Amino acid sequence: MPPQRVSIAVPSYNEAPRLPPFLEKLARELSAASETAIELLIVDDGSREEERAVHRAATEALAAALRSTPHTAVFVESPRNQGKASAIRLGWERARPDAEWFGFLDADGAVPAHEVARLVRMLEDADFDVLASSRVRMAGHTILRSEFRHWQGRVFATLTELSLRLGLYDPQCGYKLFRAQYLRPLLGRLKEKTWMLDVEVMALIARAGGRLREEPIDWADTGVSKVRFGVDAMKMARDLVALRRRLDRESGP
Repeated sequence: MPPQRVSIAVPSYNEAPRLPPFLEKLARELSAASETAIELLIVDDGSREEERAVHRAATEALAAALRSTPHTAVFVESPRNQGKASAIRLGWERARPDAEWFGFLDADGAVPAHEVARLVRMLEDADFDVLASSRVRMAGHTILRSEFRHWQGRVFATLTELSLRLGLYDPQCGYKLFRAQYLRPLLGRLKEKTWMLDVEVMALIARAGGRLREEPIDWADTGVSKVRFGVDAMKMARDLVALRRRLDRESGP
């Protein structure tokens, strides 16, 4: 039986310090995994020229490291910076046409390579259509996250649940996988250009009858949050309400 085919977009904007070591860890982890054929699409989102060159070189090194495996790595370049959501959609548009699952993964390495591989293994005989990673502080998992970011995430999760009723503890975690049979028909309909793309996708799949599953993972924050706690919480609330209203209009009476 041929391995299951999974295409994962990795949006990258000026990630030269963090992307290469993360891809090296992924190469080591995936070299020992053959249950699935993973296509990693490293999407440069209009980075500075010197950073883009680092992204390209790191992708080429990853592709070379994976040459004797079922996995591949592809460098995709956006002509200008358009935001994380646009980079993810560009990666999905360039994905292999026979992909059975699509996904996205943050480029900063906050999701450890072993968790990337573990969640992909869960796709075999999956009884779900969305697999969303989750930063749940529980036994058996290591979550290295500041209190500010934790409470920032809880505010977003609460607002998301009030607006969209997805039933998820952590809808903003940066690693998700979607069954292609549900995602592929949505590619021309997706409109979100910001951090809300994954929420839009999950809401649309849920409304189409798709099954969502959340899986706790290990996590280690990198960098400094750019979110301003009170101001951006209000913007999140407005954006979520606008998204729900748009989806309601598009779904009709």
